Amino acid sequence: MSHLLRIDHLYKKFDSTEILHDINLKIDKGEVLVVVGPSGCGKSTLLRCINGLEDIQGGDIVFDGKKISGKNTKWNLVRQQIGMVFQSYDLFPHMNILNNILLGPLKVQRQNKKEAKDRAISLLKRVELEEKKDAYPRQLSGGQKQRVAIVRALCMNPKIMLFDEVTASLDPEMVREVLDCLLELAKDGMTMIIVTHEMAFAKAVADRVIFMDNGKIVEENLPKSFFDNPKSERAKRFLSRFDF
Repeated sequence: MSHLLRIDHLYKKFDSTEILHDINLKIDKGEVLVVVGPSGCGKSTLLRCINGLEDIQGGDIVFDGKKISGKNTKWNLVRQQIGMVFQSYDLFPHMNILNNILLGPLKVQRQNKKEAKDRAISLLKRVELEEKKDAYPRQLSGGQKQRVAIVRALCMNPKIMLFDEVTASLDPEMVREVLDCLLELAKDGMTMIIVTHEMAFAKAVADRVIFMDNGKIVEENLPKSFFDNPKSERAKRFLSRFDF
């Protein structure tokens, strides 16, 4: 079976500093891969390399059967299939929520306006934000803005979603609503790579967990095995800081 995403011997450096070293990953359609590890270990950089936001200095990235790590990659097309949601919401403050969501589907993908609008409203309803479609970003809480950012990415009909610490900037009471949204996506079979520091959530949502440290994959395992009985001493030390 061909993998939806395959990463072979990925190498990334900034100037002379090595950030990612010999990263090898395979992700199947419908799989949820959670990436954990200490701050600065390369987790976010890995996602940015997959989405073409960072150049790589070695290795290959193959998505949906096509190599996307070459110089001639048309990233504007690839990114329509690889959705990404960041810590910051990046919503346009002068546009209401519905228009923020529809900008990409209508301007970039030239989707049918009625169909795009119907899908946007359906997704807003699903994340319990339908009544906010005419509101502006300043009128929403952080958790609400992050759910809008997720809906915006989903409206591009991606084949895989990348989530980079999407709860990191939220107040604790807002974290749960965003994590519940990701759990629902997992139940629906959305292929996802999630970088998170929320260990209980990671254990609940992951099909597979990778633990990174110093730009390398130190450990890879099923969630129960990783969280209950980590193999490496480094992972044991990392997990000892959390209560989950």
